[in-house]
Amino acid sequence: MCRVVDLHQAVLAKNDRAADTLRAELAARGTTVVNLLSSPGSGKTALLERELVEARDRAVPVAALTADLATENDAERLARSGVPVKQVLTDGLCHLEAGMLAGHLAGWLPTPIRLLFVENVGNLVCPASYDLGEKLRVVLASVTEGEDKPLKYPTAFGLAHLVVVTKTDIAEAVGFDEAAFRANVERVNPGVEVLLTSARREMGVGLLLDRALAAAAGAPVHSPVMAREPHPHTHDHAGDPTDHAHDHTPDHAHDHAGDPTDHAHDHAGDQTDHAHDHTNGTAAMAQPRS
Repeated sequence: MCRVVDLHQAVLAKNDRAADTLRAELAARGTTVVNLLSSPGSGKTALLERELVEARDRAVPVAALTADLATENDAERLARSGVPVKQVLTDGLCHLEAGMLAGHLAGWLPTPIRLLFVENVGNLVCPASYDLGEKLRVVLASVTEGEDKPLKYPTAFGLAHLVVVTKTDIAEAVGFDEAAFRANVERVNPGVEVLLTSARREMGVGLLLDRALAAAAGAPVHSPVMAREPHPHTHDHAGDPTDHAHDHTPDHAHDHAGDPTDHAHDHAGDQTDHAHDHTNGTAAMAQPRS
């Protein structure tokens, strides 16, 4: 009997298992992952740098891993905070996956680390579907991106535990309508908290750290309405080991119209990832993952 194979769902199910394993392993070490998602140019790196300095000043042990398609610019900026920072170059891949993250943390993540901030690839499409073993998922949007951003990217905003607005120091200049933005966030993710920040003016700096520490301490985080369920699946191995049936939840649906970056990938064994460990701004090449 021929059955349809949904490779995207199979990849997501595999990623969810890896994410659960990583979450448990890090929890045993006392480490909580904070996954940061945004479009390119949202000001995510600038705000994260301020949060890392705040953590350092409060003597909170933190580390940061930042992912980009190319360049080490973000890691060099974050390393100025004085906390452990690692750069991952994805060689064109538009998102991180749990197995990839686990590979880069192995042998690098210092102990003890209370919070690990993961700055995902700048993209609100692909990363939205991939759990990285985080306890707190944060979606950021700048005031320059438009109030309808949550409606255009409902999966990213709909799965967030926290939403952060950046660059509010120029909100009036660009005509940002805060009430409209909040209303649109509420439409896709009822009840999620929205924080207003400005890294330049240091407005709201420390709030993200506060929320992350609360989550690490066991405080309940927001439960998104469209939170993904596990991917239960059954296997029919008779004569065809690739013939798998999957129970698909609607929360992983993607609209690919006009966005060529929204692809599912299975990179086990064939993706060469480059990682750089930055200490005081100096990069050292780590061995590629085998």
